[in-house]
Amino acid sequence: MKNKVIFFFILNIFFTPFYYTQEFDTYKVKGEIVLAQIDDFLTLRAQVLNEELFFINDLSYIFVVLKKGNSGNLSKNNQSNDFSLKPNEEKQLSTIKINLKKDEELRVYLFIKYKNKLIHRDTLFLSSNGKIAVEKPVNEEQYLIKGIVIDEAMTKIGKDYHDFFYKEYLVTGKNYPFIIKIVEKPAMGRSSILSIEVDRKKIHEFFARPEEDYLKVNVVIAMRKLRAYNQKRKSTFQNKI
Repeated sequence: MKNKVIFFFILNIFFTPFYYTQEFDTYKVKGEIVLAQIDDFLTLRAQVLNEELFFINDLSYIFVVLKKGNSGNLSKNNQSNDFSLKPNEEKQLSTIKINLKKDEELRVYLFIKYKNKLIHRDTLFLSSNGKIAVEKPVNEEQYLIKGIVIDEAMTKIGKDYHDFFYKEYLVTGKNYPFIIKIVEKPAMGRSSILSIEVDRKKIHEFFARPEEDYLKVNVVIAMRKLRAYNQKRKSTFQNKI
């Protein structure tokens, strides 16, 4: 009986599928920006393909569209979310429609991350003369996507908080090199919880209440915590260099 137990243990070691225990530095996940154009109307799609033979979770994307007007003004449209992929699955992550006139330029960036680590990116540049070119790779922390605040509030209270937060953010002149999310989720009864999230981390969280002073106090607290997080993030990055 003892010999049978040992033999079964050996079989488990040598015949267990390798990918269960394998650790990957990166995954073969490719993102692509797809452009469709009819006259001045453009449809931009962020697509992704899993080239691996297994399921991948903990993925996220950032899709940024920047339009430069003929006067030099820059407008920004961005979307981001978490997602997962089945083996060999191709998925459409996001769609942005935009009107682009003559003498206007368009820059589009798609960043694919696994557990907040960049694993793939795609870029597209549409010049004022209508020519399409691929730009050199950019880092998602460059100036182009600094200062983004994503509103995921559901109620009027959440929207009011977002407005107070964003106004204060503009006043401070800070353009942090990361995306800030204002997220609202239901709580017990009719109440809800508001949180400020960065890099999948909750920086600040509180129960939503309609009083203006209460919301503004939580704006101040969130700003203070964001400054502290940014300093810690800088120190961590410098220590890795």
